[in-house]
Amino acid sequence: MIRTLLALDGALVRGALSFVLAAEKDISVVAEVDHGDAVHPAVRAQRPDVVVVDLDLIAGEGTGPVGQCPLLVLAHPRRARGLRGMFSPTRTVGILGSDVAPHRVVDGIRRLFRREPVLDADLVVAALRADGPLTSREIEVLTLTAAGAPVAEVAVSLGLTCGTVRNHLGRIVRKTGARTRVEAVRVAREAGWI
Repeated sequence: MIRTLLALDGALVRGALSFVLAAEKDISVVAEVDHGDAVHPAVRAQRPDVVVVDLDLIAGEGTGPVGQCPLLVLAHPRRARGLRGMFSPTRTVGILGSDVAPHRVVDGIRRLFRREPVLDADLVVAALRADGPLTSREIEVLTLTAAGAPVAEVAVSLGLTCGTVRNHLGRIVRKTGARTRVEAVRVAREAGWI
């Protein structure tokens, strides 16, 4: 039985993942916590085989609070820079996007338990890129959008179709973890991507 600790902010997401994991015959959720201060005591008390943790809960603390337990970090691409300090030769760390399908988390827990690597290629690229997860074309589209240009104007300015601009904006919204274009602009500005 793979004893698993869930350290995720948001009761709905944590509860849903716990429900999914409860259906697996070889995985048992031994504890759930919702803030960074509770991770270390829960690890000490429950001694899990794998910890599934939201990067935002341990940001700034690194992986110290979870001892040497294998760690499956769920992160959004806009926060990927925080992953750089997670790796060490003595720790097994897996990284998945916070928006992956539940079966990928289940598979990641099993792989980490076997000390196999678990990596989301998009997050690795985002963590290594100095300019964030957006492509140069996406930055152009978002910069014009941030200046107030409507889709049709952005399309003409960049020699694209309106549909292509909308597709770029949809990808930008997903990559930034935003809900709207306006929020995507704000996130990109705060991260220094535009």
